[in-house]
Amino acid sequence: MKVSDRTHGVEYAIRDITAYANKFRSQGREIVYLNIGDPVKFDFPTPEHIKRALIDAVNRNENYYAESEGLLELRKAIVEKESAKGLDVTESDVIVTNGVSEGLDMTLASIVDPNSEVLMPGPYYPPYSSYVKFYGGKPVEFRLHQDGRPDLEDLRKKITSRSRAICIISPNNPTGEVFDKKSLQQLIDIATEHDLYIICDEIYDKITFDSTFTGIGKVAKDAPVVLLNGFSKAYLMTGWRCGYICMNSNSRKLDQFREDVPKLARVRIATNLPVQIAAVQALRGPQDHIPIMIEKLRKRRDLVIKRLDALGIQCKLPRGAFYAFPKIDLRSRWKDDKEFVIDLLKSTGVLTVHGSGFGTSYGSGHFRIVYLPPEEVLEDAMDRLEKFVQS
Repeated sequence: MKVSDRTHGVEYAIRDITAYANKFRSQGREIVYLNIGDPVKFDFPTPEHIKRALIDAVNRNENYYAESEGLLELRKAIVEKESAKGLDVTESDVIVTNGVSEGLDMTLASIVDPNSEVLMPGPYYPPYSSYVKFYGGKPVEFRLHQDGRPDLEDLRKKITSRSRAICIISPNNPTGEVFDKKSLQQLIDIATEHDLYIICDEIYDKITFDSTFTGIGKVAKDAPVVLLNGFSKAYLMTGWRCGYICMNSNSRKLDQFREDVPKLARVRIATNLPVQIAAVQALRGPQDHIPIMIEKLRKRRDLVIKRLDALGIQCKLPRGAFYAFPKIDLRSRWKDDKEFVIDLLKSTGVLTVHGSGFGTSYGSGHFRIVYLPPEEVLEDAMDRLEKFVQS
């Protein structure tokens, strides 16, 4: 039977690689999962007050359809959060989505036409390129300097008449890089000069280690900024699937976008109401779990980087999120980074993700490690990696 040609280019390396692990697990082999960034799968439980809010909402029978744009009280709480980070936004500029992924889907569906181009810093989170390709567009990677700053000359060279948007993911998945205020301002200036949307993903905004996080709102002014964020990471609600789109209130260039995106929200009916009620409590309730989480992650990050350094494996120190992106010395042993990752899995049971899954231009020759597991698990995984590379 015929299927849509659009689906052929859809890839998601982070979960696609799990198919290899499932085969080995079916043979009774132990797998150490360092491939998916799900903190709740490890020792980062959803805070009790958030769980209680969900249960109470269900027990009060608040189980009906919510407004398509999202629960008003949640949109108000989102405005409070994002306004504090510097973005000018009102409740009417917020759409609650089923995770950041749906927000990204709605955003790109609204701006990408066949043959249009979307610029993104390499390496990038895979759904950005998959959704762009799904809607007939072309993802274009631009380079970052060694210190993590965007290479503005490279970016300018890659802007064409078909360019529609610049994507920013800060803190970055997979590298953990965090853009500073100057870099964000430069990207805003280039986008404004070329009449491009800025799509900014700040899902890891509360998970930074060695630098102060600057939100895109601090430099947005009247630029057409579309902010994506959610509750999966900092609020440990991964399986609950709740995110949001925020549109810069000051940008008149977003007027048509602001009118059209809610139509997509209405078509998909609504987002889970009890989860939205719990999300209000996530934003307005106790935040004590966040500094505890960051300190645990800092120790795990430092452990992994120290072990990689001892092995002579190059890896830039991540400044946010919970990923490391080491460089592989392929030489003649592996033809590419995916073969390395599969060989590592076969030989040791350690599952990571091949770097080319995050963009071939700047991800190839790397692999991504999730450092969420407890330290004893990470030590074991690094012991296995050490034996593997030394063999």
